[in-house]
Amino acid sequence: MNYEYGRVINDADSHTMETADWIYEFLDEDLRDKYGDLYKADTSGRVVSLIEKAKSRAHDPEADAAAAADPIGGDKGWLAFGAFDTSERTRMLDKYGFVSQLVFTTASLAAMGRAENLRDKYALVKAANMAQQKFCDGDKRLVNVAYVPLDDADMAFAEAKRAIDAGAGAVGVAPMPCGNKSPGHPDHDAFWQMLSDRSIPFMVHIGTGTITQPKGYHNNGRERSPDIHGGGENLRFADFTSLCFAPQEFLTAMVYDGVFDRFPDLRGGVIESGAGWVPDFLRRLDYAYRAFGKTDQYLKALAMKPSDYIRRAVKFTPFPKEDVGAMIREAGPELFMFSSDFPHPEGTKDPVGLFEATMDDLNETEKDMFYRTNYDAMMNYSSEPLQAVA
Repeated sequence: MNYEYGRVINDADSHTMETADWIYEFLDEDLRDKYGDLYKADTSGRVVSLIEKAKSRAHDPEADAAAAADPIGGDKGWLAFGAFDTSERTRMLDKYGFVSQLVFTTASLAAMGRAENLRDKYALVKAANMAQQKFCDGDKRLVNVAYVPLDDADMAFAEAKRAIDAGAGAVGVAPMPCGNKSPGHPDHDAFWQMLSDRSIPFMVHIGTGTITQPKGYHNNGRERSPDIHGGGENLRFADFTSLCFAPQEFLTAMVYDGVFDRFPDLRGGVIESGAGWVPDFLRRLDYAYRAFGKTDQYLKALAMKPSDYIRRAVKFTPFPKEDVGAMIREAGPELFMFSSDFPHPEGTKDPVGLFEATMDDLNETEKDMFYRTNYDAMMNYSSEPLQAVA
C-alpha cells in the first residue's frame, strides 16, 4: 500500500463503468434479450470500442503500466484503470492508500429506468446488484452499494435483504416519493428497521430522483449549451444549481415523518450532490421547527430539533471545487466526507489537492475526520490512522 497522499483515506464515492454484458448472466432468461445489452441503443459502437480498448491493456504491459501510474489523474470513464476490472481497481486502491471505497453503479440505472413493469424493474435491480457484488467480492475494501427502489415496500425489503445477505455494505435509495408514498411512510418501516438492525447505511446519490431545471426554462430563445462533458446527456449549469433540492426534500421527510426518531441507529450518506448547501439547510430546518413546532403535532412529537437528527444520522460529500474548510467552520467537522467519484470525470484529476486547498486552517483531527473517521461512523467501520498501520 502506497499511501500516496500521506494519510489513510476512505472513499465515499466511486463507480463501475459497466461492460455491455454486465448484468446479462444475472437476468432471468426471458429478460436477457430485452435488457441484457446495456448499450444496445449506442448504434455508433463508441462505448463498446472504449471498453475493448481498455480490455486490451491486459495484453500490453506498457499500456497497463501507463494506466496504472496515475489512475485518478489519467483517463476517465470506461478507459479508466479499474473502471470495470476488479484486479485493476485493487491496484488503484493500493496506489492511493484507500482502505475502503463505496462502489455505485452507472449504466445499470438507465436499464432499470427502461423497465416496462415492476416485475421487470426489480429483476433488473437484482441483476445489477448481483453484478456489482461480483465486482466487489474481488477485494474486501470494495463496498457494494446495492440500489433498491422503494416503489413496492415488500419487493424493496426482499431485495435489500437478499443484497445485504450477499455482501452489500450499503443500500442506495432514490430521494423521491416512490410508489406514491413518502420514504417515511409506515409501510417502509420494516426496510429502515432492517438497515438499522444490521448497521447498513442508506445512500442517496445523484441520479434517479434528482431534481433538474424544469424544461420550460430551456425555452429561452437560445441554442442549448452542451453539458459539463461537452455532450448532451448530463447536467448543465442551471441543472447543477438544483442538485441540492431532492436530498433536502428527502431528508426533511425522514425527519418530519419520524424515521430518524423511530430508528435512532439508522445512518446514511448524501453522495455527489454537493454539500455547500448543508449549513443553510440545517438552519432552515430548525427555523421551520421553531415556526411550526407549537402547532404541528408531528413536530411536537420529535425528541430533538431537526438539525440534531441530521447531525446524528447523515454525512455528506462535497464536490472537489467546493470550499470544504468553510463548510466545516460553519457547520462542524462531523458532517463531511472525502469522495473521489472515480472513474467519473466529475471527481476531477486531483480531488485531494482541490480539497486541501480549502483546508489550510483546519487542524489534523478535523482533516482526519473528513478523510477517514466520518466514513467510519457512517459505515460502522474501523480504519486505523497511518501511524498505526505503517
